[in-house]
Amino acid sequence: MNPPLFQVDDYRYYFFARGDKRMHIHVSHPDGTAKFWLEPEVALAWHTGLSERQLREAEQFIVDHLAQMREIWRTWLRRAE
Repeated sequence: MNPPLFQVDDYRYYFFARGDKRMHIHVSHPDGTAKFWLEPEVALAWHTGLSERQLREAEQFIVDHLAQMREIWRTWLRRAE
């Protein structure tokens, strides 16, 4: 797991790619995890253990910080190449 980009309350947001080039972010919470696509729009890819409320909270944080997350992804990807 990569270091978190953001840590808000019990949510940790981080990038973790195993050859997956599509822009996405992972969310970790004591109750479970999720993966959200960041392009072409924010969308839930999958989740385990998180409630609908937790998923809405995580998604809203992503939407609120989307431009920053996309820029960090692009910088992160350039460094990895």
